[in-house]
Amino acid sequence: MEAPQYNAAMPRPNKPRAVSRTTPAPSFETSKPDPLPLLLAAGLEPGQAEGILRPYGFRSVAEADANLQAMAGDPHTRRQLAEILAPMLEAVSRTADPDQALNHWERLLNEVNRSGFLDYVRQLPRMLDVLCTIFGNSDALSFALIRDPALVYWLGEVSVLEKPSTRTGMEQELEKSLRSVQSPELKLEALRRFRRREMLRIGVRDLLRLSDVPATTAALSDAAAVLIDAAYRTVDTNLKVRYGTPMHKNRSGKWVETRFVVIGMGKLGAGELNYSSDVDLIYVYESLNGETRTARRSTQAGLLTTSGISNEEYFEMLSRDLTKALTEQTKEGSVFRVDLRLRAEGTVGRLARSLEDYDRYYKTRGQVWERLALLKSSPIAGSVEVGRAFMRIVHPFVFGDRRAKPDTASALKVIEDVRSVKDMIDAKMAGRGHERRNVKLGVGGIREIEFLVQTIQTLAGRAVPALMDRSTLGGLKRFAAAKLISPQERDALIAAYIFLRDVEHKLQMVLDLQTHALPDELDELERCAIRMGYGESGRSTARRRFAADHDAHTAVVHEFFKSLFYEPGSSSLLKATLRAIKGGR
Repeated sequence: MEAPQYNAAMPRPNKPRAVSRTTPAPSFETSKPDPLPLLLAAGLEPGQAEGILRPYGFRSVAEADANLQAMAGDPHTRRQLAEILAPMLEAVSRTADPDQALNHWERLLNEVNRSGFLDYVRQLPRMLDVLCTIFGNSDALSFALIRDPALVYWLGEVSVLEKPSTRTGMEQELEKSLRSVQSPELKLEALRRFRRREMLRIGVRDLLRLSDVPATTAALSDAAAVLIDAAYRTVDTNLKVRYGTPMHKNRSGKWVETRFVVIGMGKLGAGELNYSSDVDLIYVYESLNGETRTARRSTQAGLLTTSGISNEEYFEMLSRDLTKALTEQTKEGSVFRVDLRLRAEGTVGRLARSLEDYDRYYKTRGQVWERLALLKSSPIAGSVEVGRAFMRIVHPFVFGDRRAKPDTASALKVIEDVRSVKDMIDAKMAGRGHERRNVKLGVGGIREIEFLVQTIQTLAGRAVPALMDRSTLGGLKRFAAAKLISPQERDALIAAYIFLRDVEHKLQMVLDLQTHALPDELDELERCAIRMGYGESGRSTARRRFAADHDAHTAVVHEFFKSLFYEPGSSSLLKATLRAIKGGR
């Protein structure tokens, strides 16, 4: 992926840093007090503990001291902890929440062989820094380690953090896990464990700035696609055992298997998934006609002998079971929350539809917002061929009739329809008091950039295919290449998008919750700023510098958004788009 070019006048997001197994441990030279008396001195006065711990950023010194005493354990492990105490406290002092970091350290040491573990992090200082970073920045990632401390040693392996995950690598690792179990229930539990491990890897690389925003969203999207495909194969295999294989007659009159595809929508389809996103899915199958067909099976083998059921019934059942497999909470957690509202007829529609059903629906009932949504659609699981057929069906719906002439009035109608959707979002945000705090839906937020890109692609995508890219960043680069926007405008919008997506990630990784609103408490806002990397020059200025950058980015986005959606008659972007449409025909 081409590295984005940033406008030097705009705030610059943090860049990933290189890492190596042989990289020396960070320097812990500091003017902070020597913390050894906390563990080794007898009869330390409360005021002395205060003087030692307060400079490390602890808000509750008494609780931090209690954590350390509980972590120390017996005299032997107390001496072991003392050996790493200075670098540990220095590392947690750089995190968003030093107090919480010690809470998590105490919890973890209660779950492991304390002496062996302390010896491990003493011998591998890099992992001491990694653990402090996790414990002071993300409760969700911390609890993943506390629940399964073996993951600490996994993170310490050479390739886990140093190299990004690849989709092929994830597929191979997951397939290996699935081969070790037989029942559908155990396979689905394996998916949940795999998801937890991959989210840990991706999140830690993000916190350590080993991965930038585009790489992080791509890794999250790849993990989701791999897991959804594995869940589909598990559920489909189980249903075929019970009901047989769904089949239909092809054009030659021959019975063939009826195939199924999962279409990823939204950020999943575009390869831009968040940490705590729902996955937006559409379920499509090849042919409405047909039924399942079963060979004779021995009831002694414990298999069901059934008469065939219709394809419609089979794929509705498959869709229901797949959704349940992804969303069901067990002791291992869940795989993903699933949102099916982008399917035909939304919440009242059937879960799965055939290709011919979708063709008919989009030709007769599709709406403008669905055209924008389908710009990001992509087959992510199941049959590649059925996925391609679906994409061919939606293409004329998304981009309009090829015989229609470019017309300012029709363009303005699309712009008005999109603006009406944004107006409803704005009213909802204002009702919550989030219009300036919500980085996704608020003023100058992520959605304004997405609507801008998707609207131009809807208007011009058929005439100017070079504008098409499922990703928002890719679309902006293509707009600049086609001279719809200037290189400076491209760089400013890219920088804003990356900044806002980074904020979104840092908000969600704390508790693995689907949140997009900046906290209104000043302490929490400061912690968000530090997770974003603003703590390097001191905690006291982190919040102010973060807020200034946030205001600058959202102002750029909203001005650009207003120029197209509130003042389209004078919009240079719309004029350039209409010229490009005419030139492309």
